Amino acid sequence: MAPSGRGSRRFSPWWICSVGLLLFAALTWQVAAHGPLRTLDERLGRALAADGHLPTGLAEFCADLGNTAVALPVLCAVMVWAGWQGWRARSRGVPEGEEPVRWWLPPLAAGLAMAAVPALVVPLKLWLARPGPPPMAGGAHDGFYPSGHGATAAVAYGVAALMVLRRGRRAGRLFAPVVVAVVALLNGAVGLGLVRRGYHWPLDVLGSWCLAGVLLAVWWAACDRWAGTRTGRAPDGR
Repeated sequence: MAPSGRGSRRFSPWWICSVGLLLFAALTWQVAAHGPLRTLDERLGRALAADGHLPTGLAEFCADLGNTAVALPVLCAVMVWAGWQGWRARSRGVPEGEEPVRWWLPPLAAGLAMAAVPALVVPLKLWLARPGPPPMAGGAHDGFYPSGHGATAAVAYGVAALMVLRRGRRAGRLFAPVVVAVVALLNGAVGLGLVRRGYHWPLDVLGSWCLAGVLLAVWWAACDRWAGTRTGRAPDGR
């Protein structure tokens, strides 16, 4: 279900936020405590890195999609587009209830969500100091959990998709499923590329997805709560 500017009592973004926090806490505990899940994770990571079914060049390309040099321009372009669409609709005098009063809030919140990625990931990496896969041994990195590339891709492409869905909520019935599927496949490719190239363990990527899910849920909740409508009511009609 895409954010539509109208709150849903049946499917609240705070449920996603809570589940994401719980999963992230569980994964972080396993990594920090050298639990059995971490042992299985490292076995899986070595097996995937040695698997030759995904060509090295393609894996490198997929991993690079998580670079800020790639993901950030995509997010910035969508932020500008969403802000321009909102400003233009307001300038045209769209009927009441059709456009959010604070049209600038979704792009601004998207930028804050993206800024939160390094603010959260870097201290966690330094605190846990998890060694990387064998190909990264002897590198300059101080920690590998959670994956910065994984979180960057998930937040940048995820919040970009949410802004597109918010602006295109009256598009065809297949619009939202297609956008969600594209973003899911894109992030799956980034995660697989990172593990296949030996840049991260699978749990590093999975943890970054959980953390990104929390940030995306907070973005969604903030926009639904404070973007407002021209009628002056909260999006849930209260």
